[in-house]
Parts: sequence; structure tokens; C-alpha cells
Amino acid sequence: MKKEPKLVAIDLFCGVGGITHGFVREKIQVVAGIDNDPTCKYSYEHNNKSSFICDDIANVSSGCIKKLYKDAGADIKILIGCAPCQPYSSLNPKRVQYKKKHIAWEPLEHFIRIIEEVKPQIVSMENVKELSDEKKYPIFKRFLACLTENGYSYAYEVVDTSTYGVPQKRKRLVLLASRMGEISLIDPTHKDPAKMKTVRDVIGDLHPILDGEVFAKDPLHQSSKLSKLNKSRIKATPKNGGSAKDWPDHLVLDCHKVDSGKTYMATVYGRMRWDEPSPTITTNCLTLGTGRFGHPTQDRAISLREAALLQSFPKNYDFIGKEKVSKTILSRHIGNAVPVRLAQVIAQSIKLHVEEYAQ
Repeated sequence: MKKEPKLVAIDLFCGVGGITHGFVREKIQVVAGIDNDPTCKYSYEHNNKSSFICDDIANVSSGCIKKLYKDAGADIKILIGCAPCQPYSSLNPKRVQYKKKHIAWEPLEHFIRIIEEVKPQIVSMENVKELSDEKKYPIFKRFLACLTENGYSYAYEVVDTSTYGVPQKRKRLVLLASRMGEISLIDPTHKDPAKMKTVRDVIGDLHPILDGEVFAKDPLHQSSKLSKLNKSRIKATPKNGGSAKDWPDHLVLDCHKVDSGKTYMATVYGRMRWDEPSPTITTNCLTLGTGRFGHPTQDRAISLREAALLQSFPKNYDFIGKEKVSKTILSRHIGNAVPVRLAQVIAQSIKLHVEEYAQ
């Protein structure tokens, strides 16, 4: 019987391990994650039993990457990563225009460099949907050209993560590339709205807490303290999906009273709906005024644990350990992460591809 090839992945821009954890759950070894944020180290290593290399991607040599694969005994080398996406996200009002030498594009430039120098058999990239616009962001066109020039077949698409079992409406660009043959993402697993994971499914059984409270049995289940005014606003917001459009006039922000601001009243300060996926979880998901981040029935914004669950992290994923980490840092970690369930789908797609071509 032919020995199955050993799949080994390295996770660039790994953060607290959203992609890595999805691969680990699918029994693909992730030998190391690389990120320049030292506050991610505990969560990454503790939950994944993989090494965290704290360094800027610009300093990471192809020799280092090759050695990690060699030491792990890799037969199939997989390079995965989600480069920082703030420069081209639709949520960033100051998106920068592409210039090759602009510092904002360096992470993707170095991702290209490592692909060219290491030539792993499989590459996966996940990012914001806006990056797929090749005319607006030629860096993506360069990325695709790099793949073609180095013998990769590739496929990419913008997916709604809720159609793959993530309890969240989150549109992301997912790219898969292989030097072994044609590769693509598996078909949606939860395309039927009746089968989608909902807010109720993942946070409905959590212990009720007040704004500003920390649940004693889970320090991640904590929510931000509301001002007196915002407490009045959330109380005036109808349960299970209400928005600022339902407020009495004295609670409405001045900027929302003008015509240009009225459209925002349906999206900020609103409550989530129990029986639908949540809106996109962002780095500011603890703040009522930055999106529809109100709890469906409790008078507060969602907690850190609720945000993590909506990102499809398991309940026992430990983001804190014994060290004190600010809510701001934790919400950034959680909001920036690739949903674990989406990472599992990517890993499943790679495993099926390897089964087909590595005979």
C-alpha cells in the first residue's frame, strides 16, 4: 500500500490562529505561524500546539521557510496566509491607491517573494473581497501572475462565509493554487438559508451578562460598559433586529438627522437577529456605534466570547491565559481572524485535491 503523503502547512500573518486552527481540526499539521504581533503568541501556541515566530514578513527568508518544511518531513508543502487587509477593505474610508513601493502593500509583495523562492506545492490566500478587483488593486494581478509564472493552477472566488457554516455574513476572497493540478474550493455546505448557522445556534446558551460585566466562569465573556446615553439607546432599540430607526427623536445622533446620515441608522447601534447569521464581525465589534453589534435581547453590545463564537472559534479557545490583555487588543485579534470554519473548508478542499493528484 502506497504511503500517504505528509501534508505540512506554514501560516503567514497567522494572528491568533484562525486559519491554523481550522487546518489542525482537519488533521493537517501546521508547523509554524508567523506574525509580527507578539500579543498573538499565547493564543496561537496554546490552542494549536504550533510554533509562533514573531517577526515581520520582510525579515523572513525563504531559507527559514524551507528549513521548517524539511524539519517537519513535509511531502506536500502548503503555504497559507491572510495578509493584513486594512489598506483595501471597504470598511476603511482611507483606502490607499496601489503603488508598488507603498508600505501598505509590502506584506503581499513578500508573500509573492516567498512563493517564488520556495515554490510550495499548494498556496492558499484569504482576504477581503475588494482585493479581487485587479484594475483597482494591481497587486492582486501581480499575485496571479506570480502563480502562473511558477507553474500553478489557481482558482479564486468571493464567498459568503455563511454558506459554509460560519454563523456570520462575511464576504471574503478565497484563493487556492497548486503545482499538482486543477484546484478549487468545495461547494457551499450551508447554501440553503434554512440550514445556515445562526446567532442563536452559537451564543443562545451563554450566561446573561450586563454591559461592563465580566462573567466569573469565562473572562472572555465580557462586554463594554455603555454610557448613560447609549444605555438609553439600546433600551429603545426593539429586541431581535431593531435599529436606530426606531428611536425617539431625542436619542438620534445629529449626524443621522441629515439626509446623508439617515442610511446609517439601519446599520449602526442595531441589534443582531437571533435566527439569522450575524453581520460581519470587525475589530470594533464591542462598540454599539460601529455596526449592528447589539445583543438580540440583552441591553448591551456583544461580548468578546460571543464575537469569537460568531467567528466560529470553539468555546474552549483561550485568548487570555494568565496575562492581562486589553479588550481593544482582544477585539482586534478576534475581528482580524479568519473564521475557523472557513479555514476548515479550505483545508478540506486541499485534502480532496491531494487525494486526487498525489497517487
